[in-house]
Amino acid sequence: MIEWFDSNLVSILNGFAIGSLLFILAVGLSIVFGMMDVLNLAHGALFLVGAYLAWSLLSDGATWGGFLAALGIAALVGLLAGGVLSVMTEPLARRPILDQALLTLGVSLVVAEVLSIVYGNDALSVGAPPGLAESVSFLGRSYPAYRLALIGVGLVLAVVVYVVVERTSVGALVRASVADREMVSAMGIDNRKVKVAVLGIGSMLATVAGVLGAPVYGARPGLDDTILILALVVVVIGGLGSVKGAFVGAMVIGQVESLGRAVLPDLASFILFGTLALVLVLRPRGLFGPRKLAGT
Repeated sequence: MIEWFDSNLVSILNGFAIGSLLFILAVGLSIVFGMMDVLNLAHGALFLVGAYLAWSLLSDGATWGGFLAALGIAALVGLLAGGVLSVMTEPLARRPILDQALLTLGVSLVVAEVLSIVYGNDALSVGAPPGLAESVSFLGRSYPAYRLALIGVGLVLAVVVYVVVERTSVGALVRASVADREMVSAMGIDNRKVKVAVLGIGSMLATVAGVLGAPVYGARPGLDDTILILALVVVVIGGLGSVKGAFVGAMVIGQVESLGRAVLPDLASFILFGTLALVLVLRPRGLFGPRKLAGT
């Protein structure tokens, strides 16, 4: 067992790095869908927007100034995109969830096509900031410093999001809006503003994840579809609306994705979706999903 762990240490670390990135992306999708009852299939396109923003500011050479600027601009773009999506989906709030899914899917296709026209169809690489671009020794193995930092960022963000959602008045307001929207409205709180705020934060996490993921995945057409599928798998496995579920699901899928491609590359996709099927059979609501979701 120790020998197997040692020989696959790099793949295991890659799994944690991928899992951390997937958590940053998927937790916003999970909260927006599980709590606000909005299925945002444009989430992957927002990730791709962040990746291209990173390339735009770092293509002439990765600097901390450019990287932080990319994060700031991506956060602003994500907040604005969330507000626009909230306005677009509001008329469909009482209609079947499929209508929202089709609308946001259409937005995703338009955004992806515009990005393809602007940036072309080539795969673009993005460098890590200075100090994180090289490899360091970790447990006797050489490993990229940026990916170790990405693991740390994912862990910190997981704690922050959990505390905000579960331990603050802001999180209590969001949960109350889900449980009894009429009562919250009777208290003088506009549920639409809560929805705009949650969708904005969820979209912001997607664009920020795109910047953080750019040094790992680069920026290329089709990346939005790949990353959206992984995020949806994470959400379904972890359970809608659960921060803990998003984190555990992301780490599970990160390991399945990394170890599966390293150990059994021909069966990697089967292992990924086999894991999804197994969880759905044993736990239809996901590992940490609530018994009742918004809108049910």
